[in-house]
Amino acid sequence: MDNRAGEMQVFLQVVDSGSFSEAARMLRMTPSTVSKLIARVEERLGVRLLERSTRRLALTDEGRVYYARSRDVLAEMEAVERDLSQGSACLGGRVRVSSSVGFGILGIEPLLPAFHQAHPRITIDLSLSDEIVDLYLDRTDVAFRVGPLPDSSMTSIRLGSAKRMIVASPAYLARCGVPQTVQDLIDHACLGFNFRRANAVWPLRDSGRIVDRTVEGPLIANNGETVRRAAVAGMGLARIGAFHVREDLKAGRLIEVLEQATEGDIEEIHALFLGGERVPNRVRAFLDFVTPHLRRYIAGHDKAPFHSEL
Repeated sequence: MDNRAGEMQVFLQVVDSGSFSEAARMLRMTPSTVSKLIARVEERLGVRLLERSTRRLALTDEGRVYYARSRDVLAEMEAVERDLSQGSACLGGRVRVSSSVGFGILGIEPLLPAFHQAHPRITIDLSLSDEIVDLYLDRTDVAFRVGPLPDSSMTSIRLGSAKRMIVASPAYLARCGVPQTVQDLIDHACLGFNFRRANAVWPLRDSGRIVDRTVEGPLIANNGETVRRAAVAGMGLARIGAFHVREDLKAGRLIEVLEQATEGDIEEIHALFLGGERVPNRVRAFLDFVTPHLRRYIAGHDKAPFHSEL
């Protein structure tokens, strides 16, 4: 009978203990049995998982992937059995969530207290970064993405769309003037981003066509929240998502400029996850909870994404 879960357990024990003999002792098996089992897995996969020497064992690149995924598979098996035996009201485990900094602070974080009340045994492992994470390698369950989606086997839920706009503080505009045309940007400080997928150009509408305007300024940062705060502080113009600066615009801390130039500058927002219909119950519970609230928030219906009456 195929016992891949058992093979995974043996492999994890070998790696964690650092030797075949120690793993065999803890598993109450012979070292030769453990060695043959690992060799059988490598033969079936067609790759080497471990580099063996007289002094130590070292994981290959394929071995690191197999180790991480095996650990997740076994943890999920335990969670499934626990959830089924205890009922859906007792869902537990860890949900690893990735989001851009701005969307995470404004959209995800306000939902967490209410989610905890609904599912007290689920731990949310939240990482905020404007870099694009690899869901496989970073062992992420759900990633919230603003912008185009890559072609992949990941499943997505559309949450809404975010208009991008150019904003500045009243103090900056009083000091440097209000840009009236795209060409005026050459005389302005423009705040930007330094992560790998960012470009030092703003795609703007000028005389009925889209042009890429190269911009420069006193600050480039790896997240939108830093850029937003710098704009509020009067350091320059920022091109940023409307949801990110909604409250600043209402309070007068920021003012939109060149509105016609950003007409149609819209990015879609999605939740991405692995597993499709077979997504773990704890991940499904998280998605089912946050999706309707985030859709309302992105659409601008609420000041905050969670309201007590929902």
